[in-house]
Amino acid sequence: MAVAGSWFVEQPSAEPPAEASASFDRLYRAFLSARAALGLALVAAQLISAILGTTPARSTLALSVSYALAALALWLLPQLRRGASARSLARISSPHWWSAIGVDLLLFGVLHALDPSGVNYGALFVMPVLMAAVLSPRLLALATAAMATLGLLGAAGWSWLAGLDVGLKTTQAGLVGSGLFAVSLLAGELSARLAREEKAARGSLALARQQEQLNRLVIDEMQEGVLVVDRRGRVRAMNPAAHALLGAADGELSWQLRGRVDWQPLVQALEQAYAGGAGAELDVTLALDNGATRSLRLRLRFTRQREGSEELCVLFVEDNRELLARTRQEKLAAMGRVSAGIAHEIRNPLAAIAQANALIAEDVAGMRAEQLTRMVASNVQRLKRLVDDVSELAPGVQPDTQALDVGAIVQQTCSEWTRVNDVRPGEHSRFRLQIAEAGLLGLFDAEHLRRVLVNLLDNAHRHAEPGAGAIGVALDRDGEALNLVVRSAGPPVPPEIERHLFEPFFSTRSRGSGLGLYICRELCERHGAHIDYRRAAHVAANEFCVRLRTPPSA
Repeated sequence: MAVAGSWFVEQPSAEPPAEASASFDRLYRAFLSARAALGLALVAAQLISAILGTTPARSTLALSVSYALAALALWLLPQLRRGASARSLARISSPHWWSAIGVDLLLFGVLHALDPSGVNYGALFVMPVLMAAVLSPRLLALATAAMATLGLLGAAGWSWLAGLDVGLKTTQAGLVGSGLFAVSLLAGELSARLAREEKAARGSLALARQQEQLNRLVIDEMQEGVLVVDRRGRVRAMNPAAHALLGAADGELSWQLRGRVDWQPLVQALEQAYAGGAGAELDVTLALDNGATRSLRLRLRFTRQREGSEELCVLFVEDNRELLARTRQEKLAAMGRVSAGIAHEIRNPLAAIAQANALIAEDVAGMRAEQLTRMVASNVQRLKRLVDDVSELAPGVQPDTQALDVGAIVQQTCSEWTRVNDVRPGEHSRFRLQIAEAGLLGLFDAEHLRRVLVNLLDNAHRHAEPGAGAIGVALDRDGEALNLVVRSAGPPVPPEIERHLFEPFFSTRSRGSGLGLYICRELCERHGAHIDYRRAAHVAANEFCVRLRTPPSA
């Protein structure tokens, strides 16, 4: 059973009407051409008989010529057969049935009964019986054979009325009628079987074409290059990835790999694989037009050679830089999981150290050892922040993205931050907050949004120049998104530092962990937001802009 919505079907659907009509038209025209040929043969037989000295009866000649003209007209004039179909020939009342089958039964019956020469025209009934068996339902085909048999018996009865010996004619009529029934049954069964096989073949062809399209779609979307090459180096097929990796111009790969000097490593790998008769995996280096080189990993596989078929080689091409990048990414993911586990194990002894240090600080109050306890407490807090940062980036954590009142969270977070960092409010304050309007909704997690904003404010507090309004936070709507901007007055970030801003463990401070901006970017990506650095347009300041999505209802 086919699965709804699936790209694959296990059984072909019903035969399309257009294909069924085309198949019927071909058979119908073939029978009409056979009727025309039979009519001409009847006329030719009468003429040959006259040449040989036996003058045919005028009625026989007239019937033969009339039949030939009618058959030729129906075959040559499309307007006469317009509307003919399997459905119209399935009814005995249809004019198309009478024009192609009924006329034959009547005319052949009259010709067989009235011809004075005694020629047996019973074999002519094979044509309408065969046509009905192939183009009409079985019941109507048997009825046609019965009418032909009755015509033969009627001709024998006509001879009996004329006082002739009817014994031979009756026997011939019975034998020919039996043969007509056999022809009708066998032809009908064979035509039905051929129709079923043709329908199955069309279904198989449709499935093969569908599978070919699916394979082509998958190969075209692959990031890995795929080439199909024969022994002569001629490319039979390729995908866009291979086109880009080889640096080929449009249409260039449709000829030969041997056409360019810089592709000779591919040709040598192909010849080596064909000589060995087995698949291979190796690295090659191609020279690019700009003087650089590109290292490629080749995997060569051969198609199974069948009798009479050509052996082809399939080349899978990958850029070694992408392979190394994937390897590094996997190693980083593994290191992230290990780091998260280590951070979790550090929490308990770190908490114990902090508690023990607090107890010692109570005992040594006013003594010189109090300075040492403060140093221990400072480093414990530093380690705690580092552990929290690593735990925040643990893989597999599902984000809790929800619609938030971003303006309220930003205002509350900024108020807490100014109080903790002793930034006094007022007209000459170092900090400025601008929220365009109340009730600005965005998609994020409340705690993660506070974390991002605090990290950006701490970064601005460290690098901003002195003066009123040196640190600023602005929130406004920008189309279908919200822009949260944290600004710090100061010189622009040098280019050699800007390119590493969001990398982990990169810091310009000796005691910095280098995870602040990296955590901001990771949290933004988890919630579908985007963070970027830019230089302010109208003031000498650096800006970090967080672009948040808004819920559909907003």
